Amino acid sequence: MSSPVDLTLAGAAAALRDGQLSARELLEATLDRAVLTEAELHAYLTIDHQGARAAAAAADEAIARGDHTGPLHGIPVAVKDNMVTAGLETTAGSQILAGYVPPYDATAVAALRSAGAVIVGKSNLDEFAMGSSTENSGYGPSANPWDTGRVPGGSSGGSAAAVAAGSAQVALGSDTGGSIRQPASLCGLVGMKPTYGLVSRYGLIAFASSLDQIGPIARTVEDAVTTLEVIAGHDPLDATSYRGAYPDYRSSLGRGVDGVRIGVVSELAGEGIHPDVLSAFRSAVDALADTGAIISEVSLPSMEYALSAYYLIAPAECSANLARFDGVRYGLRVDGATVEEMTARTRAEGFGPEVARRVLLGTYALSAGYYEAFYGQAQKVRTLVIQDFTRAYAHVDVLVSPTSPMTAFEFGSRTADPLSMYLVDVCTIPSNLAGGPGISVPIDLDTSNLPIGFQVMAPPLGEETLFRVAAEVERVTAWNDRRPPLVEARS
Repeated sequence: MSSPVDLTLAGAAAALRDGQLSARELLEATLDRAVLTEAELHAYLTIDHQGARAAAAAADEAIARGDHTGPLHGIPVAVKDNMVTAGLETTAGSQILAGYVPPYDATAVAALRSAGAVIVGKSNLDEFAMGSSTENSGYGPSANPWDTGRVPGGSSGGSAAAVAAGSAQVALGSDTGGSIRQPASLCGLVGMKPTYGLVSRYGLIAFASSLDQIGPIARTVEDAVTTLEVIAGHDPLDATSYRGAYPDYRSSLGRGVDGVRIGVVSELAGEGIHPDVLSAFRSAVDALADTGAIISEVSLPSMEYALSAYYLIAPAECSANLARFDGVRYGLRVDGATVEEMTARTRAEGFGPEVARRVLLGTYALSAGYYEAFYGQAQKVRTLVIQDFTRAYAHVDVLVSPTSPMTAFEFGSRTADPLSMYLVDVCTIPSNLAGGPGISVPIDLDTSNLPIGFQVMAPPLGEETLFRVAAEVERVTAWNDRRPPLVEARS
């Protein structure tokens, strides 16, 4: 091992607990890695050197007193810049929020701090989390450590790039239609979207409130479990926060999949999937069958319409949520002769083209005379998606598919055609519509040496089985030793 940043979260936590490594040493190694990689990756919008060093020092002092708060104590974490952080600029990747410094922490961020985690900084993202490549960031795109001429995915592309490069041990992302799982897939990482409501959305700058969910991006399934255990829990500040008993995420790790019923979604594992991705996916399914899993093909007919429904529901909700950015209360203000002119100028100058496109689409879908024809119909399709998942889970324990229909693509190759960009999320959007958990696990490289992800989906609150299958996928594909070329070159 050339640097402590190349340890897994579990490995680093053990070294910190046993006194073989200090939080300050781990943080300085993390900051050194950022110095070596940020010029090429632009994974971060803000690196909080002062705050992170203070947190690392406090973590070491607590450990010295015997006050070790758990496996995230002293661990460097990146936070996607659409989660508010007290005293640290939060922009959501948009010029309309340039310079905004929140007075409070998002609940998930507060949970990290309480666990002793060291927040390195705020990671780059597509503006307001709207995109699949990080090319829509108002501050320039992030790059993929596996090939810096290609995208890291989105919208949590900065979080994925940071973890893959070693400038964070783990990261928080948000997933509205695949924005944790897809960049994890493209960067060779584990990315997990929990059941809707399992992690508080309080302090997450909303894109689409019925779809958004915070989750971890990590190097291993175990590291993702560890992070979820810290950030999950009921929050009275979030009206959609789950109030019941929480799943035991860790109990099933290492149990294998003997007798587990796994359904391969036929609509997401055939036409439209790149041959390299499909081959690796089928090989992983065969490996699961060899270890005792019961494999069957499952049809979800509504998948044909899920993408269209999503791109009406999400823009409609974003149209409502982004109405608050008007130049009056916070963020950018461009003066005008009237309030209406000021608001129009502020929004025209502050929002990028993709955000403007979605706001306009959503506003149209909600307008008088079109509401039922567009938004109302989309919600009916969402109901069909939920019903298809419910029927499927009566016969299988989990559903699987490729995470992304292709591996990382070159910068600019899809920006001219929004529809081709939207199709990147075709495999991940359905579980957001249905509200269940999903996880991406890296399984192989394509012929261009780019990572391929394997997606596991489960019923709401099915995290225990989800992690059980994901851990077995991780074991049978033996991915863990692979690192991006950029990391190899900088180590």
